[in-house]
Amino acid sequence: MKSEIKKLSDCKREIELEIEPEEVIKELEKIVAQFSNRAKIPGFRPGKAPKNLIKQRYYPEIKESLINSLVPKALNSELKAQNLNPIGMPVVNDLFFQEGQPLRLKAQFEVLPDVKLPEYKKIKVKKKKVSVSEQEISQSLEQLQSRSAEYIPVESRGVVDGDFVVVELKGKYTKTNKLLPTEKAVVLAGHPENEKTLNQNLIGLKSGEESNFILTYDKDHQNPKLAGEKIEYNLKVTSIKEKKLPKINDDFAKDHGEFESLKDLKKEIRNEITASKEKAAKMDMAEDIIKKIYDNLNICLPETLIEQEYVAILKRHIASLPQQQQPSKEDFEKLKNEAKIKAEQNIKNHLILQKIAENENMQISDGEIEEELKAIAKANKVTFAQVVDSVNKEGKREELRNNLLLQKTVDFLVENAIIE
Repeated sequence: MKSEIKKLSDCKREIELEIEPEEVIKELEKIVAQFSNRAKIPGFRPGKAPKNLIKQRYYPEIKESLINSLVPKALNSELKAQNLNPIGMPVVNDLFFQEGQPLRLKAQFEVLPDVKLPEYKKIKVKKKKVSVSEQEISQSLEQLQSRSAEYIPVESRGVVDGDFVVVELKGKYTKTNKLLPTEKAVVLAGHPENEKTLNQNLIGLKSGEESNFILTYDKDHQNPKLAGEKIEYNLKVTSIKEKKLPKINDDFAKDHGEFESLKDLKKEIRNEITASKEKAAKMDMAEDIIKKIYDNLNICLPETLIEQEYVAILKRHIASLPQQQQPSKEDFEKLKNEAKIKAEQNIKNHLILQKIAENENMQISDGEIEEELKAIAKANKVTFAQVVDSVNKEGKREELRNNLLLQKTVDFLVENAIIE
């Protein structure tokens, strides 16, 4: 097999490959034999038809199978021999095949660029100030209080704002009287994301009581089956539960850890918020440093990586939006552009950090991974064994190692910067 690699750009290569006729003939005979064993040709038992007849009848399929068999193996073998790691699949854009001659092809692929960094130590960066307000501590306590809430069944009164109500909802089109599927749902009474008419008809109803109302949907409603329609609903309350919050006092603190008093719990919350903000501040300073590095650095970014990253960013953003806030066509185009810019920035940051880690011979030990797993277990209030089992089952250990390596590189940059 003969090959030649051409450098089209810092992150794009082209390979010209020639597979010797002997190898082609060997594979061709193997494929013809496979077709012969499966072919049903009148007058011949399977596997007994002449090879020339098999080739004549199935030549396009045989040729396609030959190419699909030979080309990927040849490309993978040669790229491995040349110590090249393509990003994505090589794209074959020129191929010549004729029996008795070498199979020749050209394929293009992308690779990670060789990043040549400027000086990355002693970069000046402004210190990010960290402070924690009493309001932030109060908000954290309220969130903890909300997570500790009990939901008490209500029998003696009707629905009020803030109740969790199990409802049965039946609807029908007013034009055709066609029934909609009956829905059972849990509704937070008075929530601003509910339909206004639903909230109005829910308030005051007792368990077992019903209410009828009509909703007229906008023509651009996200559900095409409801868009522009007028629906008559029957709403029945099945059960009501009110949210009961515990008092924030010393007993509350004791229920949430090894704390002697509410003062101790507040101190722990302050420490956690401070640590989180310090980590964010360090990341902000690192981003400033990295930006100064790549502002004067011309890096070729592989289009394949940009596409993968921008699609991932876009999917995460859209998945985070409430169903009723899905973007319009115009907003979606804007989000795509923003995602592409963010994707390029993320990839640049990653390549720079990766190169610095390589230059500084940084590594993550098994001990460091174990410490991180213990921290994850503590933060999520689960056992260390559970975290280890989850990481191993999901095959996330190397991803965790890479993330820790990038974090170590970020710490290195900040530690070696001149913080003003």
